[in-house]
Amino acid sequence: MRIFAEMTDMEHEQLVFCHDEVSGLKAIIGIHDTTLGPALGGTRMWDYDTEEEAIRDALRLSRGMTYKSSAMGLNLGGGKGVIIGDPSRDKTEELWRAYGRFVESLGGRYITSVDVGTSPADLDLVAQETEYVGGLAHLSGDPSPVTAYGTYVGMKACMQHLTGSDSLEGCRVAVQGAGSVGYTLCEHLADEGADLMVSDVNTDRVEKVVSDFGATAVAPDDIYEQDCDIFAPCALGAVVNDNTLDRLSCRVVAGAANNQLDRDEHGVQLRKREILYAPDFVINGGGVINVAHEFHPNGYSRDLALRKVESIRDRLLEIFAVSDEEDIATNEAADRVAERRINSMARIQRIRV
Repeated sequence: MRIFAEMTDMEHEQLVFCHDEVSGLKAIIGIHDTTLGPALGGTRMWDYDTEEEAIRDALRLSRGMTYKSSAMGLNLGGGKGVIIGDPSRDKTEELWRAYGRFVESLGGRYITSVDVGTSPADLDLVAQETEYVGGLAHLSGDPSPVTAYGTYVGMKACMQHLTGSDSLEGCRVAVQGAGSVGYTLCEHLADEGADLMVSDVNTDRVEKVVSDFGATAVAPDDIYEQDCDIFAPCALGAVVNDNTLDRLSCRVVAGAANNQLDRDEHGVQLRKREILYAPDFVINGGGVINVAHEFHPNGYSRDLALRKVESIRDRLLEIFAVSDEEDIATNEAADRVAERRINSMARIQRIRV
């Protein structure tokens, strides 16, 4: 693996390798871009098959956080931490505190938070060694409910763009994934009168959504073919791919999952099929907004964070307008909107007295 070449290709500033023999910590922190502010991004704990896979995840995910923070109008850059290990077996106090010391050593260039395989309880241990932690249990806590709310707001923006009305009453929504975010999203949709279909590899989760909200259960592999207004990926990434794209029977793809497109060209193919795609790093930005508000000068306020999350609607409408005006796919339009803000701020920051 040519690490510096990959960092150059993805325009990264820094890649930090963290190792502690006593705790067994093996971690990588990717800092992509700090033009807008310190790099914010969760720490993922995963049992990677290879170290190269972990490095690539840190690079890919930290870059995505730069674009997400910029698109959300936050004064933050993009970073991501990954810890190589099995989260069901390898977590210890020593490991988290060792990791916290590495985060502290960066002097605020990187602020960590929760991600796959980590929890607010883990972050409480990290916070014993560093102040550069967000998503703590006594503050913003679990970001899932706020991510779900932002996804719901984004769906309303999609319908506003297509129909002139943001109402979801009577809309048929196929939700893929009924975990914490998917379940809460279904709750919002059911409250507005949407007609729900749901799939998950965990049948207990599906049964709960069916019982609580009157949803229709769908087999995991059949969710793509449901005749619906909105297909909502809320589980794994890369679900819009060569094998699934032609099976979609929806007007909109709008969900909370990260990296929904297997390749950028799939965004172009969705546009050709006249399927509106809500770029994932925008519609699922509620979580990062929630964590960022822990660092608000007046302290954390859930009400203030939720009001900021509602700006996802206006940002998506802006992206859809750019897509139409420039005749480009919405994922490319989202990148351009994020990059324009970063580039503008970079020019402003060159002004010195």
